[in-house]
Amino acid sequence: MEPLQISNEQLNKRLDRIEKLLLGQKEILNLEETSEFTGLSRAYIYKLSSLGQIPKYKPRNGQLYFKRTEIEAWLLRNKTSSQDEIDLAADQYLLNQNK
Repeated sequence: MEPLQISNEQLNKRLDRIEKLLLGQKEILNLEETSEFTGLSRAYIYKLSSLGQIPKYKPRNGQLYFKRTEIEAWLLRNKTSSQDEIDLAADQYLLNQNK
């Protein structure tokens, strides 16, 4: 039986996946982790933070921390309904008006 051959690229991809899985388990994120979690640049997150447009914590020395659940909620705000959801709501409205 031949030993398993893994290229450096394959190994790096696996490590990246493991890091992302671990990041999903972490509750408090720093600026870098928040950038990785959201896919937004560090500069943009810092800008949003300074404008008060993203939930953050700043306990000491200017370091920023973010609560993962709050960032998830922030990312999912301003939901746009699908056409099916709009149609269902319209049907429900019409049914309630006829009662």
